[in-house]
Amino acid sequence: MCKTCPFFGICGGCKYDFTAPDYHDKKLAELRNINITEPPIWIAPGTRRRADFCFGGGRFGFYKMHSKDIIPIDACPLLCDEINAIIPHLRAIPFDGAGSCLVTLCDNGVDVAITSNVTYFSAEMRGAVNNLPVIRVSWNGNAIQARATPRVSFGTHSVEYPIGAFLQPTIPGADALRDMVVRASHGAQHIADLFCGLGNFTFATNADGFDIVGPHIRRDLFRQPVTRKMLNQYDCVIMDPPRAGADAQCRELAHANVPRVIYVSCNPQTFIRDTEILTRAGYRTQSITPVDQFVGSRHWEICAVFGLHIDD
Repeated sequence: MCKTCPFFGICGGCKYDFTAPDYHDKKLAELRNINITEPPIWIAPGTRRRADFCFGGGRFGFYKMHSKDIIPIDACPLLCDEINAIIPHLRAIPFDGAGSCLVTLCDNGVDVAITSNVTYFSAEMRGAVNNLPVIRVSWNGNAIQARATPRVSFGTHSVEYPIGAFLQPTIPGADALRDMVVRASHGAQHIADLFCGLGNFTFATNADGFDIVGPHIRRDLFRQPVTRKMLNQYDCVIMDPPRAGADAQCRELAHANVPRVIYVSCNPQTFIRDTEILTRAGYRTQSITPVDQFVGSRHWEICAVFGLHIDD
């Protein structure tokens, strides 16, 4: 175990000290209302490939716990070496206004997406940005420096990484989830991947991908869920919604006849709510596996498999 982070208890990023001997017990207590059936998958620190920093008032770092004060950060033990190496360069940028800075390690380099409360940036800042050892920098959604097109891989499949797109925070966690989904979907002939993002599960399962944004079928699954009639084309549905969960989509599933549902959730509360919808519709839990994808925080990824049980 490494030493306790010097910012623990000050920085708002971690709720639990991941170096403490009782870390696993404390973190698992977040799932006390969920009937876990499989051993948790624990992700090592130092593997996080994306971080959302903040800036303002001449400071760059993370928000202080329960505050909008910014704590300057030199390095974070949760982050991969490539992101920690770029932090001193980012701290030296003369940022205009206040905002956030999403830093993502892609296959071919580091991507920096800056969101600011001002629409302009100074010549001094542009000069600093141009000297960053990264492959792309964007400002409020527009690329202002691009040496290459960032790419990310899901197994053997590589795709372009859009500015600010969602990405699982660690590769080991993303790989573990994908392996579980592939195993759980084995034998299915026609699969729908809902809230599919950039395709962590889509390509590996040869699924039809549906999402709000991204390179697949663009569909707002909160306002326009895939209908029960469309769902009945599939013998397996994969869902990986954001923290808001998949209430509307689960209500459509409840009136469909999809034999198998694989639900990947990052929010135990909405997972419990949605599970109740599926259970009332006749689905039975076959397995629930937690993944400590957000090391140190209270958040989990949960991979659950449901089978449709039809009473005789």
